[in-house]
Amino acid sequence: MNKQSVQQEEELIYWVEDIKDKNGSSAAALYIIKDNQVVMEHYSGRHSHEENARHVQADSRFNVASARKSYLGLAAAYALYDRYIESLDDPITRYTTDLDSKLFKDTTIRHLLTHSHGLDVDEHGHCFREFRTGTSWAYRNIGVDIMTKLIANLYGKGFPQLLEERVFSKLGLEQTGWVTEKDENLVNIIGEVNEPPLSGIGTTNDGTEKNLFVSPREFALWGLLHLQKGRIDGEQIVPAEVIERSTSIQNGRYADSSLPDNGFFWYVQGTPRMKSEIGDRVPRGSYQILGVTGPTLLIIPSLNVVVAKMYNKRYNYGGKDYLYFLREFSNKVSDLFSSGK
Repeated sequence: MNKQSVQQEEELIYWVEDIKDKNGSSAAALYIIKDNQVVMEHYSGRHSHEENARHVQADSRFNVASARKSYLGLAAAYALYDRYIESLDDPITRYTTDLDSKLFKDTTIRHLLTHSHGLDVDEHGHCFREFRTGTSWAYRNIGVDIMTKLIANLYGKGFPQLLEERVFSKLGLEQTGWVTEKDENLVNIIGEVNEPPLSGIGTTNDGTEKNLFVSPREFALWGLLHLQKGRIDGEQIVPAEVIERSTSIQNGRYADSSLPDNGFFWYVQGTPRMKSEIGDRVPRGSYQILGVTGPTLLIIPSLNVVVAKMYNKRYNYGGKDYLYFLREFSNKVSDLFSSGK
């Protein structure tokens, strides 16, 4: 390892720790795989700010919040592979009678998976249209909710159960799951720093709640599965085309060229976009996903790198400048491994 690489690696860990301290996270972890080898494993802090809280360890499991969408995205790719969904461009109304046919007219599976559906829900729970389908981009959870229900209806089981059968059991995952009971290895969620921590535990494991907890190692392994096109230790666990479909750009072109490109909920790097969470120095074909509490999974295929970064503070990167911090980190990772580490 050359002197420059050592310095960049130290800067990467310093950056992770600085964000943890500035934004009020009590816990942080960084787990990096390069060329199928673990090259960085860093844990710090405690499961909450409480005095006797458990120290973060290798088996600590973080609530990954919206990063769970990458798991739902893979389930959606399976539904296409299994022909439960005929085409990405099928209208969602073809598969359900529960939606307003007028409001959801021309809203396709593709639109729902790429945040280009143009729908939102008001404070009274009423769905309304923000913009015409496919013409713009907005991060709204209604698309996630619809896809979650769709997968459950198509398979007769929630997408977590589908993935347990198809993927998790074959990977031997033991620290990945939608949690409904307390356990000492669960990292609490920090809402306000001066308030009691939140458990993040849910009431069901069917994927309808934000209660997915994952250890840093298994989060990185999830990324490695995607990097290697579904192949782990010589076994093709997931068909390569399922992975490729979910992690390649699937949205149409937008009039606003600053809007991000998406695969199946993943942010995907094509031409760098100013409103993407992926930095402009990150190579084409890379993809990333994150959650509101700070966990981030970044895959850079051209550098053969997977990065799992974990925090536990809601709105961990602050307010309007959160994209700056996300882009800065991904650029630092790219710089480190592009330099020949």
